[in-house]
Amino acid sequence: MDWEFSFLYALQELHNPVLDEIMIVITQLGDHGMIWIAIAFVCLLMKKHQKTGVQVLLSLLLTYIVGNLILKNVIARPRPFVADADVLSLLIIPKPGEYSFPSGHTMNGFAAAFSIFFNNRKAGIPALILAGLIAFSRMYHFVHYPTDILGGFFVGLGMAVLVDYIYNKALFYKTGS
Repeated sequence: MDWEFSFLYALQELHNPVLDEIMIVITQLGDHGMIWIAIAFVCLLMKKHQKTGVQVLLSLLLTYIVGNLILKNVIARPRPFVADADVLSLLIIPKPGEYSFPSGHTMNGFAAAFSIFFNNRKAGIPALILAGLIAFSRMYHFVHYPTDILGGFFVGLGMAVLVDYIYNKALFYKTGS
């Protein structure tokens, strides 16, 4: 874990008023998965993108169950600012209350972004970039370890792959093709 703190401390050297404001906005985009839920509902309104909307919502639901309800509570990893209380006074976002591993912002971001990417590569690239920026912002704010981000990435990717596989398999059998 020493390397993780070293990395987080190095990120703290990047702080400046402009970047702080940008990172606050970026991390807020990922709060409660709201940006991804909004994108899913916009997709649901367009017949051409309804499949994407459904897959995003299903991926987010599975990610919530597996990541937030199960993994976070079973692993129960304290957040970095809890392990180093000196940093608590430096937080520039509200103190998150859940456990640290895996990162919920990261899980949600990559579950949604990969669901978008699997259905529309052109739209998926900016979604993946946004998910990556949101994930980075969580380390910038000292609320997640790098391995929380990595774990969140893999849970999000895994749920998106699972939903895509099941959705396409069910659709395949439904149409009889």
